[in-house]
Parts: sequence; C-alpha cells; structure tokens
Amino acid sequence: MDEAIMRVDRTSSERRLSTLVRHLGAGLSSPSCSPSHTSISTEQFENSKNAKISLSPMAAFGSVFANVVQAPEDPILGVTVAYNKDPSPLKVNLGVGAYRTEEGKPLVLNVVKKAEQSLINDPSRFKEYLPITGLAEFNKLSAKLIFGADSPAIQENRVATVQCLSGTGSLRVGGEFLAKHYHERSIYIPVPTWGNHPKVFMMAGLKPMSYRYYDPSTRGLDFQGLVEDLSAAPEGSIVLLHACAHNPTGVDPTPEQWEQIRQLLRSRSLLPFFDSAYQGFASGSLDKDAYSVRLFVADGGELLMAQSYAKNMGLYGERVGALSIVCKSADVAGKVESQLKLVIRPMYSNPPLHGASIVATILRSPELYHEWTVELKAMADRIISMRQELFNALQAKGTPGDWSHIIKQIGMFTFTGLNKGQVAFMTREYHIYMTSDGHIYLNNATFYNSLVIFLQEDQHGWFE
Repeated sequence: MDEAIMRVDRTSSERRLSTLVRHLGAGLSSPSCSPSHTSISTEQFENSKNAKISLSPMAAFGSVFANVVQAPEDPILGVTVAYNKDPSPLKVNLGVGAYRTEEGKPLVLNVVKKAEQSLINDPSRFKEYLPITGLAEFNKLSAKLIFGADSPAIQENRVATVQCLSGTGSLRVGGEFLAKHYHERSIYIPVPTWGNHPKVFMMAGLKPMSYRYYDPSTRGLDFQGLVEDLSAAPEGSIVLLHACAHNPTGVDPTPEQWEQIRQLLRSRSLLPFFDSAYQGFASGSLDKDAYSVRLFVADGGELLMAQSYAKNMGLYGERVGALSIVCKSADVAGKVESQLKLVIRPMYSNPPLHGASIVATILRSPELYHEWTVELKAMADRIISMRQELFNALQAKGTPGDWSHIIKQIGMFTFTGLNKGQVAFMTREYHIYMTSDGHIYLNNATFYNSLVIFLQEDQHGWFE
C-alpha cells in the first residue's frame, strides 16, 4: 500500500515537473519554435557559444562614466588613508574614532566575546530575516537603556523604537521620516559637529541650518551664541543635540544649561533630535550620560533619539543602533512605527541579526550587564586618565598657553586648538595624524612625547 502511494506521489511530482519544464521551454524558444519544444537543442547551444557579441555604440567611445570626477576623501576617514600610506614605524593615528589599547590595537570587550559565544552555542539560533523594525527584544531593551526602565514614556507605550544601522542609519531613518511627516524641514545643527551630520540630513530631505556651539577663544561652550541662534530659529524647527561627549569638541552643557536649553526648545515648539553615540563611554556612568535625554522626556514632550552601540560595546563593524521616537500617546506611537516601516522597507528592508543579538544578550542578563558596566567604566576612566597625563606633561614641559581645556572636555576626543599649519607640521615631522581642525581621539597614549615636544619647542611662536 505504501509503495503504491509512493508511486502515485512520484508520478504526480514527475507530471508537475514536466509541465514546469514545458512552460519554461516555451519561454526560452524563439517565436518560430513549436510550443512543444521543452529545451534548447545541442545545435542551438553550440551555435550560441560561437556567436559574436555585438558591442553597443557607446562601448567604442570608452566608459559611460568617463565624466565622473574623483571625489575627495572623507575628512575623518581620509586621515586613516594617509596614515596607512605612511611607511614610518613611528606613526600614530589620532583620527580614528575607535577605542584602542595602549598598544594601539582594537579591543573586543570580554563581555561581548561571552555573549557571542553563547549565541554560537545555542542550537536554536537561526539566520532568518528579522522584521522590518528589527529584533523586538533589542528595541525594548535599548529604549530602557537610554530613557530609564521607570520612564513614564515607556510605561505608557509612547515610544516607537526601530532597530537601525548604527547611529548613522538611525539618523538617516529619522531624517527621512521627518521629511515625509513633519511640517518643518529645517534642522539646526551645532557648529562644529560630526562631519556626517549635515550630509545625512540633507540626503534625507531636510535643510541643515546651524547654531553656535563652540567658542574657540575659551575652547568651551558658546552658550550665549547657542541661546541666541535657537531663539531666532523659526518655531517648530528641528534641533540636533548631542546627548553627551559632544563630537568633536568634547564640550557639554552643564545640567543647569541643559535645563535652560530644554525650556527654550519647549517654549518655542522646537523639536529635539538627540544623537547618543557615547552613553556610558563619556563619564563611565550610563545614567549620568543619559541625563540630558531623560530631562527632555520627563516633561512629557516629544523627541527623536538615535542610539549607537559602536563605541560603548565596541561593536563598530556590526552596525548596531536604534531610533526611538517619543510621542504624546500610545496611539500616535503606533502610527509612527507603521510609517517608519515604510521608510525602512525600500531603504534596506530589515536590519542585521547578529549585532543586535549580542546587545540583547548582554542587556537581558544581570551578570553580563554588570560585567559590561565594569568594562565600560574602565575604558572611560582610561580616557580620563590620558587627558590628565597629557595635561600634566604639557604643564611639566612649560608649554606656552592655557591647556586646561584638555581636562575640562569630556569623552574620547578633544579640540586641541591646533590649526591647519600646526597639524600639517606634526604629520610631516612627527608622523602624528589628526584632522586638519586639530581634534584628536584620545585612543593612544604613545603620541604624548612627540606632541609635547612639538608644543614645547614652539618653532613658529604659535603659542606666544
């Protein structure tokens, strides 16, 4: 009986396969061929191999892309390109925005290795597509991390969170959402800011504007200029805010100044768009580095929040991030999420699984979470100590000028105050690479001697 059933199934399968082949063959044959032809004959195949391929008229005149001009290197990534070309064994790269060990090597956190190993050992793991919005557990835990587990916005389901391609992708998705659904197109961006900010928002369909932020004379915050510029911005404008460890200056507002900024934005219906790339990495405290964001969420107003796990978990190449939009009600949040899906779907369809799984594994486990906070604080403390060492060395050498901004600024980068000429001289004479505006990433202490010697010698009287 079983054999009979198997023969029937086999006959049925063969019939379906034959029908499929017949239809495919009909599609492959020329109009003059009979519909009964089910495949290309041997003679036709041999003839096709010997046939000459005719070139299009354009092929004779060279590439259709011949008029494409060579694009300039990215200001930050271009530093690494120049560094890699330098044959000197003494070279140091201070332009790379990634944490490095004392030996200048990339660091993979132990907690990340543990989480990744547990994923590899899990036999139930799969490689299927994620939903458009990403890994649900990752989204939930990411929102709690930045807003706080006891945040009213979370408890009231007023937050729409989607997994994105690190911080850059989160900014881009948020920008395109605003371009489609928000009544104002202008987004005010601090000067200076991360070089990619204006480009991301312009490509997303927004109009980048600027507000004063950094005062070169004090190497600190130009708070008066900030207030004046945002007070003059049209009502409803979008305002980009760095949650902590402002990139590239390392200058943050004080808690009192953050409160004044909050009152200013809310009084003029300006929409905050936070970029948080360094939570926990700046001060060593996840809660302290989220202060500014939670201050705005606590007043019940709306905002956008772009998160990245590149720095604080060292997941640079995994491209793990999230976009959260805090809304007035759960109903609005649901509608916002539905529209975010429509932004993401034609952009990259859905996000990658592995990096988000690492983050979720760490955030859900009390043991791994604690270990992460310990490693995170160790990285932050080392950066703080490097600031102090650099400042002490400058003081000990009697370097002209006031260098207190080195220890007043926060995070993994600092505005040194060096100009283009000084930067070029350091690169040429000492093989120390940094961006032309003089901002450096405090990721390697081995450059201190060269930097201090250069500043102490002061060949051009630059610091008199």
